[in-house]
Amino acid sequence: MTFQLEKRLFDLAIAGSSVFFLSLLLILIGILVRMKIGSPVLFRQVRPGLRGRPFTIYKFRTMTDERDKDGNLLPDGERLTRLGRFLRKTSIDELPELFNVVKGNMSIVGPRPLLMQYLDRYTPEQARRHGVKPGITGWAQVNGRNAISWEDKFKLDVWYVDNWSLWLDVKILGMTVMRVLKREGINQTGEATMEEFMPHAKAQRRKGFKQHGQGF
Repeated sequence: MTFQLEKRLFDLAIAGSSVFFLSLLLILIGILVRMKIGSPVLFRQVRPGLRGRPFTIYKFRTMTDERDKDGNLLPDGERLTRLGRFLRKTSIDELPELFNVVKGNMSIVGPRPLLMQYLDRYTPEQARRHGVKPGITGWAQVNGRNAISWEDKFKLDVWYVDNWSLWLDVKILGMTVMRVLKREGINQTGEATMEEFMPHAKAQRRKGFKQHGQGF
């Protein structure tokens, strides 16, 4: 059996059964989101998938659309609701991604799908994270999730691409359950969400510090 077929059958078995058994929960969460946060219930965004090809990801909405007097969206921490924080801490907000798995856009396990604008910011080595389909959970998520640096996260993603096996996916699923129950690594320290990946800006800041005699 080929790698692609073996992983696809694994994905369909897990995602299909999960959608069936969690259907009532999905409906109840959808109703709560509609009542507490508003419409639309689902957050949709274009993300890069296998080999960087774009697809639309589905998640439960966790933030409002509140804006300041100039019409700009408020910071994530101010728009993240109490219900939204609960959904993120328990990872329930990511359950609609099961439909992405059924459609074939995503896998149960793989590097997390990030933002389209990150594609031209990766080094060639980091870009190898797109050698497999993105996942709902992954090796980086069970080894720190948002509490580790971008560089460490990408190294873990690439390691997964190079070392994939069905048993590794099973191990990651088991570890994911434990991390969710312990609520570990949900956010970066002091942040509501993970900071934006800006390697070039960081390099420029360091260069500026050194030019002014403030090197590290």
